[in-house]
Amino acid sequence: MKSQWYASAGTPLLKTINLFKTVLPILFGMLLLINLLNPLLATHYADWFNGHYLHDTLIGALAGSISFGIPITSYIVGGELVGKGVSLLAVTAFIMAWTTVGVAMLPLEAAFLGKKFALIRNLLNFLFAIILAALTVFTLGLCQ
Repeated sequence: MKSQWYASAGTPLLKTINLFKTVLPILFGMLLLINLLNPLLATHYADWFNGHYLHDTLIGALAGSISFGIPITSYIVGGELVGKGVSLLAVTAFIMAWTTVGVAMLPLEAAFLGKKFALIRNLLNFLFAIILAALTVFTLGLCQ
């Protein structure tokens, strides 16, 4: 009876090990690329905004979508952008897209969850980041 348990337990363990062998090179390459590009992009965020609500919101959402990092970092970058005169609407879209849209991780997500699912999820999160940013700022009455 013990030999049956070991045989059945070994199969999921081997599948998990093989999955990690597949995922780790992709993940390593993506993280390397992200760490190379993110400092270059972060220095230009304030240059991309021109003061128009729709334009700034789209740029904020796009910048947040291609950026990658832990959410607490997005708050620091967002605070710096507000300090440089970027509208709260754009910064809110930036933070929401940073935390929900994963363009950098799209190939990994597509490989394991399917291309259609990954694209639809990211597109919907991008659109909702813009919509919810507008609703948040207008609800608070902080539109500058």
